[in-house]
Amino acid sequence: MLVVMKKKVIEKKIQAVINAIEKKGCAARLLPAGDRVSIGILHHNGLVKPADFLGLDGVKEVILVAKPYKLVSREFQPENTHIKIGDAVFGNGSFPVIAGPCAVENENQVLSIAKSVKNAGAKIFRGGAFKPRTSPYSFQGLGKRGLILLAKVREETGLPIVTEVMDVETFDIVERYADIVQIGTRNMQNFSLLKRAGTSDKPILLKRGMSATLIEWLMAAEYIMEKGNTKIILCERGVRTFVRHSRNTLDLSVVPAAKKLSHLPIIIDPSHAAGERDQVLCLAYAAAALGADGAMIEVHNHPEEALSDGAQSLYPDQFFTAMKTMKAIHAIIEKK
Repeated sequence: MLVVMKKKVIEKKIQAVINAIEKKGCAARLLPAGDRVSIGILHHNGLVKPADFLGLDGVKEVILVAKPYKLVSREFQPENTHIKIGDAVFGNGSFPVIAGPCAVENENQVLSIAKSVKNAGAKIFRGGAFKPRTSPYSFQGLGKRGLILLAKVREETGLPIVTEVMDVETFDIVERYADIVQIGTRNMQNFSLLKRAGTSDKPILLKRGMSATLIEWLMAAEYIMEKGNTKIILCERGVRTFVRHSRNTLDLSVVPAAKKLSHLPIIIDPSHAAGERDQVLCLAYAAAALGADGAMIEVHNHPEEALSDGAQSLYPDQFFTAMKTMKAIHAIIEKK
């Protein structure tokens, strides 16, 4: 349920409505937007009615929210959420690109790649310090040493850092080093991790589970937002299907569908969807044409030697060309 206040209502009247909501045993969530404030009513379990609040001074209307997800829905917030990190803004119609290697391997590697992607126009650097791998014998990441190297990248290039957190136990240290905390595909429904992310003041990049429906994905975002963190970027990275010509199937249709239902920005990860370098470029161009709020692309200076996902990583010169093309495509779409 959503209580919409009248325009420019004074703080005293807003607090009176919050007090009335909490007196009913519900949680009140303040949702400021322009010159009008709305108040979300959570955990009411159908025990309260719109009439309980319609008569309160300063209340314009009360809206019933039918969706199982509340805070992430367009019903709660019609306007797009804008999330600013460094020079990048997600959700405002621009198309910032996140780029970097799948895994942090050594200092020379990350610094070289970071300088390349920044020169090409990337706004944020990605790199995994903790790596969730299908095989226990695969490279698992450098851990804290990797985070230290990512901090050095930020210091030398000025690029904000996004890196993945795997569990609640390591959340504190990842949060300390990262500018954006990524929750990966395999952890999309790790509810303890989602709740911890909800208490963070860092933006959260939430990847879609490999077999998750759109509703399940939005409900995962709701777990984060319900705990207080409103800075969530959704990331489509392909879903598991029966095909064998690519690693996963990039669900382009989920972008307009998610935008219709939710105010959260959504970006595309063509690298994990494709799994093969020659497909990444085409999928990245599709993301720019689709109206996504950005892209995340894997780049490696020596992908044939990469310790993780080298086959899907672009060479720096390929990424430079991709950036020019994506920028041109996005400019055409933006005009329309």
